[in-house]
Amino acid sequence: MPSLTAITFPGTPLAIKEMPAHYEQVTRRNITIDGEPAELVRCERLDGRNKGLGGEHISFIVDMTGKLKGFARMDLILTEGNLPSTDEAREIAMIFLKQTAPDLLPKMDISWIRPHDEVLRLAQAGKLRTRTVTGMKVKMRNPADGRWFWVIVGADREVMVFERDIVWITFPGRRKTEKWLHDSWLTSEEKAGMSLMR
Repeated sequence: MPSLTAITFPGTPLAIKEMPAHYEQVTRRNITIDGEPAELVRCERLDGRNKGLGGEHISFIVDMTGKLKGFARMDLILTEGNLPSTDEAREIAMIFLKQTAPDLLPKMDISWIRPHDEVLRLAQAGKLRTRTVTGMKVKMRNPADGRWFWVIVGADREVMVFERDIVWITFPGRRKTEKWLHDSWLTSEEKAGMSLMR
């Protein structure tokens, strides 16, 4: 993935350097995730293609200590190509975690590895269409605190989604942690009157 000037987070050691040159930062705002403060950064294509919620974007969540809580890379290129095998996806996920979240490696159980779909909204010939973005999801659990984390590997063999420290409510069986990286959740919250992307 071609690099751009790093997106830095003042007061933290983290800098996001792996940013495609055809993307730019469009929003940056303070959020809370599981009651803790964090920062959400959203980048969209320089040419404006498929901009806005539901469209192509690269988004990051970083907490106040500089820890990367997650990121999502939703790009049209990910709708094409063959998925990695389960072994290949596991290997890519482990390399990514070693580089980005090594604290998760000593205490992890792999729950499963299988394809996972996301939906991308596209503007084509003046009409809105949807395409499915599929990646190979390596879902893991931290037995020390019971929280979940996962890495989703795209057809390009790059990580397309990473989320960590996800709180799951066993009954009635739903996610408690806010879905700041998920445009479908952002859209529903915005419709409910929450100003998210300003």
